[in-house]
Parts: sequence; C-alpha cells; structure tokens
Amino acid sequence: MKKIQVLGSGCTKCNELAANAREAVQVLGLDAEVEKVTDLMEITKFGILSTPGLAIDGKVVSQGKLLKPDQIMKLLRP
Repeated sequence: MKKIQVLGSGCTKCNELAANAREAVQVLGLDAEVEKVTDLMEITKFGILSTPGLAIDGKVVSQGKLLKPDQIMKLLRP
C-alpha cells in the first residue's frame, strides 16, 4: 500500500491538494492511503520550505505547488 502525505497547515490549497491526491488514487485504482499532515513539527521533518507539500512513501515529490490529479497520477505510476 502506498502512503501519500499532504503537508500543510490546512489551508485551501492544502485541502485541494489532498482532494486531488484522493482523486488520482481513485482513478488509478491504487491501494493507497492519503494522509494530511498539519503538525508543523512533523512538516519540518520533511525539510520542505513552502506548503503545500506532497510526499509519496516518505519522499517529498512536490512543494509549494497545487498539483492537479493528472500530475499526481504521473508521480504515482511505477
């Protein structure tokens, strides 16, 4: 199972990114968990400088961008 983490304070863009990630997972039919990380101490452990951030299986793949579902799908495909 893939673990997708949306890193951000819970702002509008962070919420949109989480929704887009869920949509990408659904379209691809993946077994994945989408988790929102809003704790600032946890977010800093990822080393990102701007939110929203997106991590897949613990690796940051995007920061400071609101990715669309199709962009997230490209990152999720093997």
